Amino acid sequence: MNKALQKHLAYVLCIRVNSIRAVSGGDISAAYGITADTEQFFCKVNGSPQGLALFEAEQQGLQALRKTKTISVPKVLWCGTFEGNAILVMEHITAKQASATDLEKLGQQLAVLHQLSAPPTFGFSNANFIGSLPQQNRTHSKWVDFFVQERLVPQFKLARDTQLVTATELPTESKLLKRCEALFPEVQPALLHGDLWSGNYLISENGEPYLIDPSVYYGHAEVDIAMTRLFGGFGQRFYDAYHEIRPEVSGCNERTALYQLYYLLAHLNMFGVSYKNSVLEIVKRYFL
Repeated sequence: MNKALQKHLAYVLCIRVNSIRAVSGGDISAAYGITADTEQFFCKVNGSPQGLALFEAEQQGLQALRKTKTISVPKVLWCGTFEGNAILVMEHITAKQASATDLEKLGQQLAVLHQLSAPPTFGFSNANFIGSLPQQNRTHSKWVDFFVQERLVPQFKLARDTQLVTATELPTESKLLKRCEALFPEVQPALLHGDLWSGNYLISENGEPYLIDPSVYYGHAEVDIAMTRLFGGFGQRFYDAYHEIRPEVSGCNERTALYQLYYLLAHLNMFGVSYKNSVLEIVKRYFL
């Protein structure tokens, strides 16, 4: 981080910056820890053309989660640009390794978030991102229409356009709709984190769960749970606590892989062919 940017952050935050160090936590953006006289901050810097849009979407998602008063998120202190770079500054959360008790609390709070009443449609007020990929959130009255048209179809199209898959390997939209209609129950829209893997929550030193890097929208609550299971799971205490508040619904196990398909497609489109077999396995299982 250059001296001019350090000086600018000191100005916009009204602090005296004592030190800045590169830290982990910025897969898409560079990440820094800022130490001032009495507090610390977490800063992300992104020089890509979509950097500001990424950070504005993250800020909007954090604000939406914060308004529910169900689960903690870091406070955003400043979002803007400086010398061609997008900047996002948040409060610093000192994290510890999660215990089973911490994960139980996370499960309880996530379930309460998903229990809240919501708008009568699926989607969100603005588009955002899944990783570095655009994620459209146009609203639909039916969950099946939203999931197929706003989640699966755009990712399939991107994979086909970039020749990661061929047209013969993909189902038609009519097949997608028909199969999903058979599997999806009637659901109420719940505010989702939208990208809930183990790297997107923190447990603070005092045991308080925090959600970070959201990709929010109103959807089926099972989507968040499916994502938690994709790369290893959150531990049985988490799931037991969650389902004490939101019991499992018939067919949820069969829907899990279908909901994970969206995330695997996004990984295929971001990281390449190493995810192709996982994608095609689910496609063949459900649609071909």
